[in-house]
Amino acid sequence: MDYLPSIAFVDDDDDLRNANRQTLELAGFTVVPFADASSALRHLTPDFGGVVVTDIRMPHIDGLELFRRLRTMDPDLPVILITGHGDIDMAVEAMQEGAYDFIAKPYPADRLVQSIMRAVEKRRLVMENRQLRLALESSDETLPLIGQTPAMQNLRKTLRHVANADVDVLIAGETGTGKDVVASLLHEWSRRRQGNFVALNCGALPETVIESELFGHEAGAFTGAQKKRVGRIEYASGGTLFLDEIESMPLSTQVKLLRVLETREITPLGTNEHRPVDLRVVAAAKVDLGSPEQRDNFREDLYYRLNVVTISIPPLRERKDDVPLLFVHFLQRASARFKTEPPEMTAAVRSRILEHDWPGNVRELAHFAERVALGLSEIDGGTVSQSSNKMSLPDAMEQHEAKLIRDALKTNRGDVRLTIETLGIPRKTFYDKLQRHGIDRADYAKTRTSD
Repeated sequence: MDYLPSIAFVDDDDDLRNANRQTLELAGFTVVPFADASSALRHLTPDFGGVVVTDIRMPHIDGLELFRRLRTMDPDLPVILITGHGDIDMAVEAMQEGAYDFIAKPYPADRLVQSIMRAVEKRRLVMENRQLRLALESSDETLPLIGQTPAMQNLRKTLRHVANADVDVLIAGETGTGKDVVASLLHEWSRRRQGNFVALNCGALPETVIESELFGHEAGAFTGAQKKRVGRIEYASGGTLFLDEIESMPLSTQVKLLRVLETREITPLGTNEHRPVDLRVVAAAKVDLGSPEQRDNFREDLYYRLNVVTISIPPLRERKDDVPLLFVHFLQRASARFKTEPPEMTAAVRSRILEHDWPGNVRELAHFAERVALGLSEIDGGTVSQSSNKMSLPDAMEQHEAKLIRDALKTNRGDVRLTIETLGIPRKTFYDKLQRHGIDRADYAKTRTSD
C-alpha cells in the first residue's frame, strides 16, 4: 500500500511558508500550505495520510493548541513543531504529550526534510495497519484464504466451481499452505456438506494400522480386534473423505484404495462382504505426484485415478502482497487467544514479513504472528535470527541503538534524567531518538509507579 507523502505546513509568515514549501517540494513531498491553524483544522481529517508541520507562534490558535486539537482527532498523526529559542521548553513538553519532533529556528533545510521523512514512514505504517484491519473487518472471504492477489482470487473461484462437481480432487501444495482448509471448503461448499467430513493423515499412521482405519474390521479379524469397527471410508459415505499426505500411503494400501475408487465398494477386514459407499475423495500431497522422480513409490494408476481435478495452492513467496493482510489476521487471532492488545506492525516487522520467503508458508507466518503478539519476536529485542540475518549495517546500528535505549529506560524505570545520564546524550537528542524508534517512555515509568 502506497501513501502520498503529503505535508500540511502551517505558518502565518508568508515568506517562510513559501520558502519551506519550495524546499519540501524539491525533496519530493506534496505540500498543502496553511496560513493559520483554523484553516488547517478545517482541512485535516483522521484519514489524512501525511504529516503536519506547524510554527508555534501564530495568532488566535498557536501551534501547541493546534497540536493538541489534532491529537484529540487522531493521536497517531505526526506533528512537527517549529520553535523559536524561547519556545523550546514548551516544545519539549509537547513532545512528552506525543508531538513527533521539534525543530528550533534557524534550521538547515535537511534537518526539516530528514525529520519529515521519518515521520512520513511512521504515518505510512499507521495508515497501513488501519487499512489492513479495515480490510479484514469488511472481508467476507473464508479465513484463512485471505488475499487479493490474482492467484488467490483464482483459487477461490476454482473452489466454488469445483465444489458441487461430484468428482475426486487432488490438492497440491507445499507444507503449510493450507491444504486441509481447501479440502474442508470443498466439502462445506458442496451438496455433501450434510454428510461427514472425515480426515486421515496417511503419514501419521503405521502400515499395520492404516488399513483398519480406512476399511474397518469385524470382531476377531486380527489379534486385538475385539469388536467391529467402521472404517473412515464407510463413515465418510455421503460426505467427503480427505486423505492428507497421500504420498506416504503404503503400497499395499494403495492397491486397495484404487479398487475402492473404481468400484465405490469396501470390504472390511475379516469379511468377504462388499459394502457400497457414496464417496468423494479429496487427496493432498506436498510433492508433485505427476513427476516420476517425486512420486517415488506412489502408484501411477492411483495418481491418474485421483487426478480428475487438481487444485494447486500457491506458496506465500508467490503472493507476497497477501502476506500483510494474513499477518494482521493471525496477529489479531493470537492476541485474542492470549488476551492481549494486538500490537501495531512496526517497520522492522513489516520488513521481515515482506522480505522473508516463508518456507513454512501460512503455518510459519501464523507462528511468527503468535510470537509478535507475545512480544517474543526475535526482531523486536534488537536481535535477528540466523535465517533472517540479511540486515544492512545502518539497520543493524538502528536496532542496536534502540535496544540500548530500552535497556537504559528499563534499568532506570523510565526516569528521564537518569536515563539521559546513562546514555550520555542531550535531552533533545534523547526525545528525538524515542520518536524515531517508536519507544514510549511511559511504558517504563508505569513499572516504577506500580512498584
